[in-house]
Amino acid sequence: SNTKIARRHLAFYIFALTKKQFQMATLSIKNLTKTYPNGVKALNNVSIEIENGMFGLLGPNGAGKSSLMRTLSSLQEADSGSAFLDDIDILNEPTQLRKVLGYLPQEFGVYSKITAEQLLDHMCVLKGISNRKERKELVGYLLQKVNLYEKRNKSVKGFSGGMKQRVGIAQALIGSPKLIIVDEPTAGLDPGERNRFHNLLADVGKQVIILLSTHIVDDVRELCSKFAVMNQGEIVYHGTPQDAISELKGKVWQKHIEREELDAHQNSFKVISDKMIAGKPVIHAFAESNPDNGFKLVEPSLEDVFFVKTKLNLVTETL
Repeated sequence: SNTKIARRHLAFYIFALTKKQFQMATLSIKNLTKTYPNGVKALNNVSIEIENGMFGLLGPNGAGKSSLMRTLSSLQEADSGSAFLDDIDILNEPTQLRKVLGYLPQEFGVYSKITAEQLLDHMCVLKGISNRKERKELVGYLLQKVNLYEKRNKSVKGFSGGMKQRVGIAQALIGSPKLIIVDEPTAGLDPGERNRFHNLLADVGKQVIILLSTHIVDDVRELCSKFAVMNQGEIVYHGTPQDAISELKGKVWQKHIEREELDAHQNSFKVISDKMIAGKPVIHAFAESNPDNGFKLVEPSLEDVFFVKTKLNLVTETL
């Protein structure tokens, strides 16, 4: 019956409240390839396996992150390779996937005059929850979950960026998903909204696979126990943030320089990054030993890992 179907959807949230454990899900991607008509190879034999929890996909703009997200969410086809969510063939069974998929794109569009409650109710209908009473209960719970219940009758159009993102994650939770994909979720959020959104994702991530695509290093460091770095359509690192940082230990050197010295240092050293502190550049360089008397050894960070893997394309035996 419709009531039984709706109650199955509610079961996810009941289990979450009672902190019961869900069966471990596995996302298995093998040799996934996608080349666009303009010749850009967005995905180049991508292979990775992901289980329950928050998993970060880090990379610069144009690295192929969104192409991978769109492929995994059945919004575009791959040229070759395979992707399975447990026994669901993502590439060949998109309808089955969508039954257990939650998706929050980079820009979550909303209807101009609809309220938060109306929007989530509409999404429940699209997910197959036809019983009105059960939809109301589920929508009410979701709005409580994302701390928007008091704003349920307000037009979503007038919401802040962070509030819209919270509505977005609420709609992604409809349907007891096994996999939730969020693409650049904190872009444009102020620090307070970003922290609230992080807390919500961390809470939800205890129950399902959350694939977090971002170019913001702090998002991965603060949320994810495992992550991968993408660059030029390829997975160039896969592991834990701690392991990635450990591999750079003793190899990151810092130096304060003048602005006019920047080009010369970039030509002479393997400069990982440069940033301004008190109006002057501070550079980080990669080297097995002290590259110059002006450098001092510093503890590496995940940001250093990001730049080593994507900016310099360094090839070493340890990285």
